[in-house]
Amino acid sequence: MGDTGAGGTLTMINKLDFGDPLYLHPSDTTTGTPIISIKLKGTENYNIWSRSMLLALGTKNKLGFINGSCVKSTTDNALASQWDRCNTVVLSWMLDTLSEELYNGQIFSTNALTVWNDLKETYDKIDGSVIFNLHQKINSIKQNDSSI
Repeated sequence: MGDTGAGGTLTMINKLDFGDPLYLHPSDTTTGTPIISIKLKGTENYNIWSRSMLLALGTKNKLGFINGSCVKSTTDNALASQWDRCNTVVLSWMLDTLSEELYNGQIFSTNALTVWNDLKETYDKIDGSVIFNLHQKINSIKQNDSSI
């Protein structure tokens, strides 16, 4: 399908099925209500934040924008433009859920997948000292002066 001009483009985009990742419901572009209620602060809540985002983006059928499976068309200008719009919506959803410090570091980003991967690489860390302390506590558990 090629770009058929302004009228054809609008008709083609309006015919996108709700199951298509490029479909946007009118409520998807409403601002003011974050997609999730958790603000990413950093390593301490990344796992909860990312799981919440995955669930929310899954319900909106937009996971393809953060896992790379929904790619921008290189042959159809109308679909490429719609991809840009959806990418911007997903990016704004993510930015709305970042703490102020993290938001300031990502505000000039233009690609939802890049931001997702950057946040994962930066904050999806397991703190070795926490694991060590948990193992210490587990190893020191006793019941009636006997090791368990």
